[in-house]
Amino acid sequence: MKSNPQRACPIFGVARRAPVHVWLMLVVATSCRLAPAGFAAPPVVSRVEPPNWWPGHPQNPVRLLLAGVNLQGAHVEPPAGFTAGNTRVNAAGTFTLVDLHIPAGARPGPVPLRVTTTGGETRVPFTLLRLLPPRGRFAGFSPDDVIYLLMPDRFANGDPVNDDPPVSRGLHDRSKPRHYHGGDLRGVMDRLPYLRKLGVTALWLTPWYDNVNHLNHLEKYTADNRRSPDGMPSTDYHGYGAVDFYNVEEHFGDLALLRRLVDRAHASGLKVVQDQVANHTGPYHPWTTNAPTPTWYNGTVANHLDNKWETWAIADPSAPEDKRRQTLQGWFINLLPDLNQNDPETAAYLIQNSLWWIGQTGLDAVRQDTLPYVPRSYWARWTTALKRAHPRLTILGEMWDGNPRLVAFFQGGRPAFDGVDSGIDTLFDFPLHYALREVFAKGQPMTRLAETLAADTNYVNAGVLVTFLGLHDTPRFMSEDGASTGGLKLAFTALLTLRGTPLIYSGDEIALRGGGDPDNRRDFPGGWLQDPQDAFTRAGRTPEQAEVFNHVQKLLRLRRQLEPLRRGDLKVLHVSADALAFARTVGRRTALVAFNNGRTPISLELTGVRAEPGGGKFHERLAAGGTASFEPGSARLHLPPHAAAIYAN
Repeated sequence: MKSNPQRACPIFGVARRAPVHVWLMLVVATSCRLAPAGFAAPPVVSRVEPPNWWPGHPQNPVRLLLAGVNLQGAHVEPPAGFTAGNTRVNAAGTFTLVDLHIPAGARPGPVPLRVTTTGGETRVPFTLLRLLPPRGRFAGFSPDDVIYLLMPDRFANGDPVNDDPPVSRGLHDRSKPRHYHGGDLRGVMDRLPYLRKLGVTALWLTPWYDNVNHLNHLEKYTADNRRSPDGMPSTDYHGYGAVDFYNVEEHFGDLALLRRLVDRAHASGLKVVQDQVANHTGPYHPWTTNAPTPTWYNGTVANHLDNKWETWAIADPSAPEDKRRQTLQGWFINLLPDLNQNDPETAAYLIQNSLWWIGQTGLDAVRQDTLPYVPRSYWARWTTALKRAHPRLTILGEMWDGNPRLVAFFQGGRPAFDGVDSGIDTLFDFPLHYALREVFAKGQPMTRLAETLAADTNYVNAGVLVTFLGLHDTPRFMSEDGASTGGLKLAFTALLTLRGTPLIYSGDEIALRGGGDPDNRRDFPGGWLQDPQDAFTRAGRTPEQAEVFNHVQKLLRLRRQLEPLRRGDLKVLHVSADALAFARTVGRRTALVAFNNGRTPISLELTGVRAEPGGGKFHERLAAGGTASFEPGSARLHLPPHAAAIYAN
């Protein structure tokens, strides 16, 4: 059927790649221009999400979201062999949702869709891509890995051209801690050799979603870092205020560059973890004024609940229903619009978006932000879909609490009282994070660490928890009261020898300082050409930075060489106010780790040192000083003050 030139949409090819605010203006302008008096206005489709899919993908049909205007009564017709159904159009005629069934044997290539209404018709491009080969991709992570966390904007500036992009002028200013500073994906790619030399094996980048292209006047801060309507506007450089879930932030690069970064990381032996956000959008997302369904969000800008972060209410079967509702439906910081995963359309959109990023880039794991504020029934559906497509993928959830019982509730692997197994593989070990800081920075007794480890029985599998000294949301270790370089080195020794998958926040390996957000997000020294110091190089590090970096590098090398440090069963052999000793054993191989966090030398008499016949003699591997002697099943250690030792057979 030949389309009516007066009623066909001519703008899709222009608008489909434009930023969200641009395509919204285009569809309105085009609609007004094309509608003749006395006739129904022709349909205008400016955007399709997802913009492409894959033949042979287990997610079939794929639920398409067509955005535009004049879509009332829309009928979507795909090419022969494909089928479309379950069509739904919102009351405003600005969104059409439709299932596209991809037939067996379909080949990569264009799949043009015809959209017809009483006002006319338009052609909408859609594409099938070839599935990425799984070899070297979608690999997941494990305790054999060490993750490195970085914020793209604060790590390295590899392309100054995108510091102040034409579509978002005026957001770049390194003198302002809440503005863009110029770090980007090219800068990350350029520093991959540094990460390999350090010894990490996986890379977690904070969100690369497209953010709003102007100052955020809804989130203002005073000079003393208080959120206030009288403060200065901020930007969404951090990535957690998405306005477009299918685009890369232009300050960082584009999708093609992101794919090259993932490929280059894989070629360098580094896995990639994407930071995803299913809980909320940014406050400027177009959906806040024009949503695909009436229940796309929980509440509206004018009428919504304020999230009080009472996550205990989700884990407590006797919690008041209003507390549960406020935790699941409340808007984060009373500002970020809360997505409603109980709306089947919202849930389907978010699941497909996760699958799309994984399939587009070949990444290996997903870190899911603000995990407990989303219904657990959704997580079960989401993890099932992701694991069906990519069985080896690792899913990491953020549950921020120092109580092991509460954190453990959100780990998958068994149904909870609600009958739901979330399927979440692993969580951040916030309880251990607090214990490490309290012992090695604030001087609390070593029994604090042992008590935290004793709570491991709460978890389905404590051995896979992601352990860390700091994150981009916490003050730096070196800014804690009582922190010292020696204490940081001891904390790293514990982090990299205890159970779990360790994570290092960019800059901690060089003892970077920084208080609360955003001071904890200072630029990595040397990431910008004009920086007076380059801590990416040996010659550019200060003596303190070199001391910590070399210590971390050595620990990472030992962890790589000694399987018990990665996968061994853990047994505490001694604990007192100043000392802790534990063994990690795999078969005949044992690693014995001992700490003296006191001011005077100590001697330890240890029993229960398990080493099977043929395991070999023990040797000290950290060169920390002190002496040791071993007998079958026992050991005698002498450690100097503020020291740790690693013995391995």
